[in-house]
Amino acid sequence: MPYPNTLIFMDLATDDPDAAGNFYAEVFGWVNEGRPTGVFHRLGPGQNFINPDGSQSEIGNFHLGIFNANNARPHPEPEGVEPRVLSDGGRRARLWILVSDDDTPERILAAAERLGAEILWRNHFWAEFKGFNHAFRDPWGNEIILWCKAGENPQIPDNYTRE
Repeated sequence: MPYPNTLIFMDLATDDPDAAGNFYAEVFGWVNEGRPTGVFHRLGPGQNFINPDGSQSEIGNFHLGIFNANNARPHPEPEGVEPRVLSDGGRRARLWILVSDDDTPERILAAAERLGAEILWRNHFWAEFKGFNHAFRDPWGNEIILWCKAGENPQIPDNYTRE
């Protein structure tokens, strides 16, 4: 069997790529690159995945794309095609973010809320993946779930819901 196809990044829709790029740069501390500014933004944590010993590996981190719903690039037609609006209501793709060991979900949620995000829920433990989870909706309607490592024998705080 050939080597499997590789996920390299995913895009989130917005009607203001520059503002969304700045939002994610501030909330997560990522590098925000306009490619070009206001049309498409590439965001990523920079650096590389971490080896078990704490050093950086040779494998770069995934990237997040931010595209303008008014003219989603790339596309063969210079003017793009319909629809040219953000999705409204219903379920959408969810983006999962692993919270770094040197950051906290509380800081991330506070920054996101200060910048216009809606906190959806906090303090949940998902046993299947041994993770503590929290979620917010960004100002453009995209759902972001924070995942924090709980470890092998997690101590689940009493105020956490569980599944």
